[in-house]
Formats: sequence, C-alpha cells, structure tokens
Amino acid sequence: MKKIIPILLLPLLLTACELDYYPTNAMTSGQLADNPASAVYSTDGNYSMFKDHLEYKGTVYTGNSYIRHFFQMSEFHGDNVTLSHKTEDPLYDEICYSDLVTANPNAYLWWCAYHIIYSANSIIESLPEGRSPVYDHILGENYFMRAICHLNLATLFAKPYSMGRDNMGVIIHTTTEDNVSVRATVGAVYDQVRDDLIKAAALMAADESRVVNHGYISHDAALGLLSRVYLYRGENELVIETVNGMLNGAAAASKLDPDCEGYFAHALASPETLWAVAHTQGTEDPVGRETMGSMFYTPDEKGVGGWAEMYYSDPLVKLFQRHPEDRRYTGYCEQLKPDPDGKLQVRWAVESRNNDSFRLNEIRDVEQTDGNYWFMDNDTKYNITAEKDNRDTKYYITWNGVKTEVFIDRKCYTFNTCPAFMCKKFTGQDGVALLCSPVMIRWAEVILNRAEAYAKTGNVAAALADVNTIRERAGLTGDALYTESNMQDAGYADALDVVLDERRLELCFEGHRAFDLFRNGLSMDRRFAGVQPWEVIDHTDNRIQYRIPYDEISVSGIPQNN
Repeated sequence: MKKIIPILLLPLLLTACELDYYPTNAMTSGQLADNPASAVYSTDGNYSMFKDHLEYKGTVYTGNSYIRHFFQMSEFHGDNVTLSHKTEDPLYDEICYSDLVTANPNAYLWWCAYHIIYSANSIIESLPEGRSPVYDHILGENYFMRAICHLNLATLFAKPYSMGRDNMGVIIHTTTEDNVSVRATVGAVYDQVRDDLIKAAALMAADESRVVNHGYISHDAALGLLSRVYLYRGENELVIETVNGMLNGAAAASKLDPDCEGYFAHALASPETLWAVAHTQGTEDPVGRETMGSMFYTPDEKGVGGWAEMYYSDPLVKLFQRHPEDRRYTGYCEQLKPDPDGKLQVRWAVESRNNDSFRLNEIRDVEQTDGNYWFMDNDTKYNITAEKDNRDTKYYITWNGVKTEVFIDRKCYTFNTCPAFMCKKFTGQDGVALLCSPVMIRWAEVILNRAEAYAKTGNVAAALADVNTIRERAGLTGDALYTESNMQDAGYADALDVVLDERRLELCFEGHRAFDLFRNGLSMDRRFAGVQPWEVIDHTDNRIQYRIPYDEISVSGIPQNN
C-alpha cells in the first residue's frame, strides 16, 4: 500500500455544455463552505462530468465520456449484441473479453469515476446538513453520485456480491483527504453504496424543487437505485419493502410511460425515468459518430450518421420473435434497408475458414411453396423444416449431413454476413438523429427488481404479476402473459427464469444482461454469429471482471484482476 498524490487532484479544465459552473476540483471544501451558493454550480458540474468529453492525459477525445464507456463496457460483455466485423476500436476487446490494462475505455472510465467521486466529496464536506431543504437536496444528489460511481466500478471491475463479500472490490473514497489507495472488499464497497443511497434519499425527501426534469437526481432515484443494490446483495425482502414504499399504494402500471415506442426519445420528461444523463441539442457531436447510439444505429442507408456495426444478436431476436407484435421489438428494432417486397432470407452460422474463434453466416434467399420454406444451392434444393419447442418454432436444414438450426427473417442489408438489426433506443430525442439522454435508472427496472425478489422469496404469483405489468405496456395480451399454469408451456422451469428473460427484453442495450446472469450464478451462451468468440462463459470466469487500468496499478500498486 503506497502513499500517492491522487490523480483526482490534478488540474482539469471542464468544458460545460450549456452550464456555467465551478469545477469542484478547483475549489477546496473550505472555499465551498464559505460560499455555499457555489455548491449549486459545482453540483451541475458534477452532472456534466458524466457526459462531457473531459481533457484526459492532455487530450480531449470526443469518444471519451463516462456514459458512453459505461454503457458499452457493461453491455458488450453480454449476449444481446453481436459485432459484425473486426475493428481496431477498443470495443472489440470489450466484446471479446480480452480487454487490455492499457485500454482507453477502462482507463478513462476509472479515472472519470474517481474524479466525480472526489468532486462529490468536496461538496459533501463543504455543506453542513440542515442549512436548508434545497441545500440538503444538493447534498443528497452528491451522495447519490458518489454511490453510483462506486457501484458501477464494482460491477465492472469486481466479482458480483453474490460470489462473496470478501472478494476484492474497488477503491473506496469518502473524503477529499484520501491519499492511500487500497482495494476494499466487495462487501465493504456495497455497504458504502447502500449507506450513501439511504443518506441521499433522506436528504432529498423534503424538497424536490431542483428536479425540473429527470436529468436531476431525485429522492425516488436514490430509492430506485437502492432497490437494485438490495437485489444485488440478495436482500430480497428489502427490495420488496423499498419498491412498495416508493409506490405508496399506487399501481405499478401507473409508473410506466404508456408511449412504449417513444419513451427513450423523451426520457427526460417522462415520469418513468428516475434518472437520465441529460443531453440537449448542441451537447452531442452533430455528426453522430461518437454518440451513445452510433454503434447501434444509423439514420441513413449509407451509414453517414452512425457506424451501425453492433446488431441485435440472434438469440435476442429469437426471443422477441416469440411475440413479434411486442412494441419493444417493433418500436426499437429496425432492419437496415429491408427488402421492399418482403422477401425472406435464411441464415446459419458456420465454422470459420480461417481458424478464427468466431463464426459468421451462410445466407440464402428463401422461397415459399404452400407454407413450406426452401432454397436452392448449387442446383440442390434444401427444405427447411419447422419444429415446435414449447412456444418457440425452430427451423432446421441438413447441411453437410448435419442437422443445423437456421433463422428465417425478412431480407435486409447484411454487414459481413450479419443482418443489420439495429437498436433505436439511443436516438430521436427532440427529433434529432442519435441524440439521446441515456437512462441510468427507471421504473421498469425497479418493478422488475421487485419481480425478481418476489420470485426468489417464493411469491410466484406476485412475480408474474410484475412481469405482466411490463408486458402489457408492451402491448402483449392473452397467452403472451404468464401464469403459474402456463409458464412451463413456454419453456420456463420457474418464475426466476421468466423474470430474467423479461429483464433481457425490457432492458436490452441498457447494460444489465451480463451482470444479471453472472450474479445469479448462470452461464452465458455466446454461440451465435458475429466476430466475438463462439463460447459459453461461466459466471466463475475471471474474465467477467475488467482489468484494472495500468495507470492505477503502476502508481498505487493495487492488485490486478487475473
């Protein structure tokens, strides 16, 4: 354990986006205490650090932002996305579970998170409680920021709480005087996060006048995030108690935005949002290539607006296509250049010819005769057979003498044999392509947190009721809603399986999937087409933890994840 001069104390010039504020690292706690009004501007500065392209190692790079790296690092370890081709972008290492200690996303996110934590600590130290309800709310906002940064670091750089409290977590900083870096235990990190959120909620309860939109942290945002923390800690009764208290007798459905397809485009104003990182027109790269949604979507056929190289994975598309009327599918999954005549194509993953660890697709145009699908290949007719698997319909061909599962979809643009099923969750705010305010916590997740807690405490009926609340908002009815008698018919062994699939459908691309599996002791099957390795990743695999940045290891000497 070495004494260090924290990197957080180095001067940093912050470029405000339509905000005028004092960077808290440029002001001591004493200066803030002498001028408490400056805490308002400094807190606004803390919000901006979640989204701004901060100067890092002497350079401002438009691809560097806390929110962009966090969403990509958390989502790319999952099985909802497929990468269509090899790239020199560090995201390739993220999706392949081969991140480097020198990787820029790891290093920037680690550095920025601790910078936000330091700045929040400056305000926490400067403002005594009870000065006024408004100042108490500001204090609460900073306790929340400190909590969510520590939590996000723990989910990315440490093992899940469910795997043991004594595993190595991340560094805890609760004062600006911290000049010793040591990796606390996972248990200690989660204890600190829990305590900060309880404190934050208490401080923000009396006055919510600052919450003019959901870009500002609120009392309910703190409680919503607390329900996530309790869930991760396995404290299911506390999850249920917290969510019930938030609802205060209201129906869960009343907290969901009825505009399912338009929710993300107006998340800042939607009552479903508990906290989003606010972006406004002019605060994002106008070209769109470095925005949150660029990798997932392009608004034009030539790909000028976004890169659109990350698509819905085959298993995620398959799960949605159980009920293709699902508004989350029709509203947010868009094929690039779909065939105007509705022609179909069939595809299946094949072994690489170059001994690569991944697989790409064979693709053929499909014909249909009397309800039967077939295609021609080198003058040979291949019939596609359909088989029922619970509620799923699976399609097969015999290829090279082997029964092989295939996928039939509307013909569309394919990039490196991967059909371009693009995600639109991060576009369309204010009618601007690729402008969005990424949602960090929302009511749909909170309701599903309770559903998972109900499932784990044996209250199957309540768990399914919460799941059905989410599904009804997505326009699903009848047999698409689950009961204790029909969930086995849908292929589910128990209510927890139902909840985890619903979390996948509702929260896809929002950074939850990998952690949802691993914290529940489940493996992740990534055997689908794309240039990520064709493999099953067990929850005990040490690769699920990102590597601690080299800069941190070399200065403080803390242990590396191996």
